[in-house]
Amino acid sequence: MYETVYHGFLLACMIVTAALILLCLIRAVLGPRITDRVIAVNMIGTMTIVEIAMFALYLRESYLFDVCLIYSMISFLAVVVLTKIYGGAYQERKIKGTPFLQIEDEEEQEEEE
Repeated sequence: MYETVYHGFLLACMIVTAALILLCLIRAVLGPRITDRVIAVNMIGTMTIVEIAMFALYLRESYLFDVCLIYSMISFLAVVVLTKIYGGAYQERKIKGTPFLQIEDEEEQEEEE
């Protein structure tokens, strides 16, 4: 009895986490700012790790926890690279003398038109 409740709870948590991943994907695509996109990508990576861990518990396969560790390192590096690229773009625009927020506002206005 406890086994079926446990598996049902894990399955429900996996479905909710998958829905949250889709919502974060929408946030990553729509933005509106680059920081929203970076945070959304980080959240997608974190929730994917949780999803794999719950799947490992559901299947009782311990090798999937190793996959979680590898995926967490890759996700961390991806966020660091995205942040580095964003920081480089910020510094480049700062050197040119154009305020970065002004450029983002102009880009948002162009998208609205």
